[in-house]
Amino acid sequence: MTAALATPEGEAPSLEGGGRVLVVRFSRPHAVLSWALLNGGRRRARSVVWRQVRDDELVPGVDPLALLTASLGEEPPEETVGLLTSRDVSTFDDVHLASGAFSARCVATVGLGNALAAGDEPGPLRSVGTINLLCQVSHPLSESALVEALALAAEARTAALMEARVPSRRSLRVATGTGTDCIVVAAPEGPGGEQYMGKHTRLGSLLGGAVREATARGVRRWLEERGMR
Repeated sequence: MTAALATPEGEAPSLEGGGRVLVVRFSRPHAVLSWALLNGGRRRARSVVWRQVRDDELVPGVDPLALLTASLGEEPPEETVGLLTSRDVSTFDDVHLASGAFSARCVATVGLGNALAAGDEPGPLRSVGTINLLCQVSHPLSESALVEALALAAEARTAALMEARVPSRRSLRVATGTGTDCIVVAAPEGPGGEQYMGKHTRLGSLLGGAVREATARGVRRWLEERGMR
């Protein structure tokens, strides 16, 4: 695998809204699968937006979806997938890997203030330092491959956290994510599509590598900022 300079089917991330909005625009419509606050589920999208929030912006009575939608600027709400995070969005990492005709990319913002292990007891939210990932591939995907790509991205994110041995804020077990993570998988629309996105496929290998590296960079930065590495 080699790092590439160009990005697949889209622009480099841009910081807007006074540096508190991170935008990735696609050069053509993409099939997107996520559990994002704005337009989660299976959607058609032209952009993905991160909105950085302060704790005092999400006081009781504030509608987080309305807050996010008001930050979209010129992005069409019906074709935009939107995410909220308290992490400084200027700390994003953009990792792109390519092999032959295939390429994959992960744009990540990583905060660990809400780090938890799968199976921890539920409880109140801490300050929402969360992991938000955009995972973009170069080729169209079948419906099942889109779902498989989402599972692979989650696995790669968790592997990066476990390698760094980030502790859960609740149980002190090794964290597998945060309580408010979101993953967005995007593939260009087109006929047919790759049928599989597992670890035995070239595109799956590239996506897993990009997600793992982007998450690992973000984890290292978070820990270094707090004198933990």
